[in-house]
Amino acid sequence: MTSDVPQIDLTDPGVSRDPFTAYGRARELAPIARVGVPGFGPMWVVTRHADIRTMLGDPRFEIRTDSFMRPDVPEDCLPYMRTMAEMNGTEHLRLRRLAAPAFTARRAADFAPRIASIVEALLDDLPGHGAVDLMTRFARPLPMDVICELVGIPEADRLRWREYGATVVTSAGPAFAAAIPAIIDGAKAAVARRRAEPADDLISDLIHAQEENGDRLSDTELVTLIWHLVMAGQTPTNLIANAVEALLTHPGQLAALRADTGLMPRAIEELIRWCGPALLTIPRYAREDVDLCGAPIAKGDAVTASVAAAHRDPRAYTDPDRFDITRPAGQPGHLGFSHGPHFCIGAALARVQTEVALATLLRRYPGLALAEPAPRAPDPGTWRLSSLTVTL
Repeated sequence: MTSDVPQIDLTDPGVSRDPFTAYGRARELAPIARVGVPGFGPMWVVTRHADIRTMLGDPRFEIRTDSFMRPDVPEDCLPYMRTMAEMNGTEHLRLRRLAAPAFTARRAADFAPRIASIVEALLDDLPGHGAVDLMTRFARPLPMDVICELVGIPEADRLRWREYGATVVTSAGPAFAAAIPAIIDGAKAAVARRRAEPADDLISDLIHAQEENGDRLSDTELVTLIWHLVMAGQTPTNLIANAVEALLTHPGQLAALRADTGLMPRAIEELIRWCGPALLTIPRYAREDVDLCGAPIAKGDAVTASVAAAHRDPRAYTDPDRFDITRPAGQPGHLGFSHGPHFCIGAALARVQTEVALATLLRRYPGLALAEPAPRAPDPGTWRLSSLTVTL
């Protein structure tokens, strides 16, 4: 059966350069393909929107520790390395129930004015003329500044945390591993500070969150959740940069959004579909022998899903290869924040952060334009820019 399905080679530069075409070609040949993922080996990859939603919600496929490339960290960090992302079943559900009230859409909306202040401050620091790289000066520092505000990191420490964020979003290997102990130490200090001095921030909410049976998050769980938030919370860096580049290269869509700012929520959803950073989902492993899309998946086989293929699937979207911020409602939602039990708990915050960032940029800079074509990083797992040089 393996020889009968499409094969995708992630070492092929063409796949990194245009994953939508590469995965789309496989999608139209079959609902499932094979892909070799560096660091993981061969995997099955589901290519069609409806089948991906089914697989991501199927408990026979589980995320586990080896779904992630774990960095080499000191022994005292190990208790904090197993995050909610690699838990399943009742263990995952317990933590998610305790944490979820702090991450609702309403809480994210309430936090929007504080995000707006951070956005304005970053833009105030940009030069008044000439070209500027929005990636390094705006999109990259913004998510970590938001997280620092969210968890109550002192002002004096925030520059250092920005450096952690830049390392997380751009690095792997030794530099990434070296940042982890400092992030965990900072998270421990933040939890201790809020136990002593509660405030209007995420950690205080999480400290006081409890189930009806009195269950609470332990300090280890709190620190792990904050460290995980630092990791996952960098997603808006690439989403915001991709979104700005997409709008600036589609002047009709940009003009429509400027003419009607009420389109912004719909525009964010379409931007996530069109140019969201996720290309492949976190690998799952079959807990038993399974038939998936007509392919016999053996127990222990690794399975991922092509978000890039799903987001251009003509079975799910009308005219899927067209970027359209007025795309009518009623079509399936995007998979940019995954689906099922592991749907991103911070999705509402990422949406609000991206909306505030784009709305403020467009308001403050009516002449915003690309100074040069934005180069893409050669990354088979993430659709991201290496820089975004614009004139303001």
